[in-house]
Amino acid sequence: MEQHNFEALLQRFSAAAEAGDGEAFAQCFTPDGIYHDYIYGDHTGRADIAHMMNDLFHRDAGPDYRWEMFEPVCNGQVAYARSLSSFTSRVPEFAGRQVVIDGISRFALRDGLICDYSESVNGGVAMVQLGVAAPRLEKVLKRWSQQLLDQPATQAFLARGKRTV
Repeated sequence: MEQHNFEALLQRFSAAAEAGDGEAFAQCFTPDGIYHDYIYGDHTGRADIAHMMNDLFHRDAGPDYRWEMFEPVCNGQVAYARSLSSFTSRVPEFAGRQVVIDGISRFALRDGLICDYSESVNGGVAMVQLGVAAPRLEKVLKRWSQQLLDQPATQAFLARGKRTV
C-alpha cells in the first residue's frame, strides 16, 4: 500500500471510530482481520470488530469520543501513526470523567486493508484520569505486565540477549 492510500484508509478508520459506526470501522479490515484492544481484548473478523466498536467501546466512551491520527508512515505492508483520543466515560463507576490518551498505532496491511491492528497506549494514564483506586490500578498493571512478558515476541527478544558489536 502506498502512503497516500494508507492516509485515506486511516481517515476512514478514525472517522468511523469517532462516529461509532462499527460496520464502517470493520470494513477497514480484511475479513479475517484482528483488532487487539488493551481493554476489550482481541477481536477477529469484521462482525466481531464491529461488535467491539458498537457494543463495547461506544457503550463506555459515549458520543463525544474523538480519535485523531498524526504523522502516519507506511512501508507498504506495515504502517504506524501517533494518536490522541478523548472521551467522557459512561461506565457507571466513572461516569462523567473525561479521559485523554496518547498512543502509537501499528497496522499490518494486506490487500489495501488492515489485517492486524495493535497499539501502544499508556492505559495507566487513562485509569488515573478515571479515578481508578490504587489497588485496582496495581492489579490491572500487573496483568498487563504479565501479558507483555508472555508474548512470544517478548520471549524471543529476551532469549536473544544483548547484541555484540
